Amino acid sequence: MELKKYFGYDGVLNEDTADEVYALCNEKLQQDDMTVRSLIKKSNVKMIGTTDDPVDSLEWHIKLREDKDFDVLVAPSFRPDKAVNIEKIGFCEYIAKLSEVSGIEIKSAEDVKKALSNRLDFFCELGCRATDHGLDYVVYSPASDEEVENIFATVINGGTVSQEDADKYKTAIMLHLGKEYAKKGIVMQLHYGAQRNTNTKMFDRLGPDTGFDCISVGDCGENITGFLNALEMENALPKTILYSLNPQDNEMLDTILGCFQGTETEGKIQHGSAWWFNDTKSGMETQLKSLANLSLLGNFIGMLTDSRSFLSYTRHEYFRRILCNLIGEWVENGEYPNDEKTLGKIVQDICYSNAERYFSI
Repeated sequence: MELKKYFGYDGVLNEDTADEVYALCNEKLQQDDMTVRSLIKKSNVKMIGTTDDPVDSLEWHIKLREDKDFDVLVAPSFRPDKAVNIEKIGFCEYIAKLSEVSGIEIKSAEDVKKALSNRLDFFCELGCRATDHGLDYVVYSPASDEEVENIFATVINGGTVSQEDADKYKTAIMLHLGKEYAKKGIVMQLHYGAQRNTNTKMFDRLGPDTGFDCISVGDCGENITGFLNALEMENALPKTILYSLNPQDNEMLDTILGCFQGTETEGKIQHGSAWWFNDTKSGMETQLKSLANLSLLGNFIGMLTDSRSFLSYTRHEYFRRILCNLIGEWVENGEYPNDEKTLGKIVQDICYSNAERYFSI
């Protein structure tokens, strides 16, 4: 395809020809059967869990449910970070939007809980299987309802609160959501350990999520166990997947798993796959070895990929090869039995069957 004529001498696409270039590229992709749907089908994808904000209309999910020509399950995943991060810029504006979309007038923290539950019900109607919380660190600072309401009122009326008070509000909202997830059988995913927007100069120039984040160091062990324990004490601990961006947390997480397992399903509490900076051969091997040493590798639900990147499915194959190579090394060292049938079942479960069961596909 000859596209040079559409670009200036500086290599930048001429604005007035952008639509024409897009049309040509789309036509070429159609000819080569490289459309998004084709990539999904060729990759044998059975389910895609998108990441969606509670205020999202989910209009495309509704349209997909009505599309009889596409039989891959596409389910929304509930990501309420903006309703949790009370100390961050834009919180009040977001609460106003949540109030509008949910139809619940939000004047209190209790109203926030009701609005989020309302939206979660809507997500569940469209097949929601999981939630996703992107946390700077895992919080657990329990406080009285009165104290939480005072913190919310301060912010919603234009004031600011300390990080300590923000964590109290966050804890109250997270505990409420955890109970809701358990009630509805939804998986709770907690991602933490990223230090974001470290380069102010580049942030001012390009904005967030442009490549200037890194691994953070923080002690979240007691907060994680405190949070899980509070839910467990009320018989309201949902299926939970814990991800830390810092590989130093691997052993800590793998010992936490055994403290909160349940009879509801095998591997109820999971150590999520190596992600972001750890999504490498050595990173995956480190996570797998820790999990095998301190927990039960056979119950692991395996790799995940970014639902927004339709070329990322090859990471599942990458993961499978790394997993099989690692198990093969253990067999050669006499650490695992040389039993192809048994080992094959373990690999199949980790790479497919466990996730199918865990997410009720």
